[in-house]
Amino acid sequence: MAEQVRTAVWGPAEYVGLPPRWLLVEGVLVGVLAATAIVGVGTAGVWTGHPALAAGEGGLVIAAALTVYLLITGAGRALVGIAAALGVCLALLTPQAATWLVLAERGEVQSVVVTLVEGGPGAGAEDGRYLCSVTDSTGAPLSKRIWRGCEGSTRPGDALSVVYDPEGAVPPRGVAPGTERGPLTEVTAVALALVAGCALAVVRSFRLGPPA
Repeated sequence: MAEQVRTAVWGPAEYVGLPPRWLLVEGVLVGVLAATAIVGVGTAGVWTGHPALAAGEGGLVIAAALTVYLLITGAGRALVGIAAALGVCLALLTPQAATWLVLAERGEVQSVVVTLVEGGPGAGAEDGRYLCSVTDSTGAPLSKRIWRGCEGSTRPGDALSVVYDPEGAVPPRGVAPGTERGPLTEVTAVALALVAGCALAVVRSFRLGPPA
């Protein structure tokens, strides 16, 4: 009974010594294809402004397909769950990194004027951030409030710099000091973890014969 539980949870792994090389190649290939597809679909959605793909829905579908594939191969349920969770995380993180990429590649900087400052510590704002409502050079208000560059010392009438997408695929954001690569780093780390998780799940799914 204990052996059956171990097999169901972690996979049978019915080989002696190191796993077959072809099985390891298959696992890595599955992980690379899944991670590439999730990141590619999410990035394309943000780049083109496609609402569903930009929200990560396409990546979630790919993560679900990956889960089904691993279940069909007989991978352990725990490893399938880990791979599925990493796939979902990657699908949800990709749009944030893709937004940064779009603004870095084709974004343009313009000066805006602060009309209202809200939030801050103790005001119920996310992470205690200050949020600035701004207008562009024509006096038209931006639909999105800016938090990068908006501080406690900022007052209505002050000028801020924002970077915007001329094609309107992503919303504008404030220009932060330095280079913000946080989302890109997170996506890279999760993608690598997904490849490793898929490789382990596929390798441990190996059976010498059909299941009893």
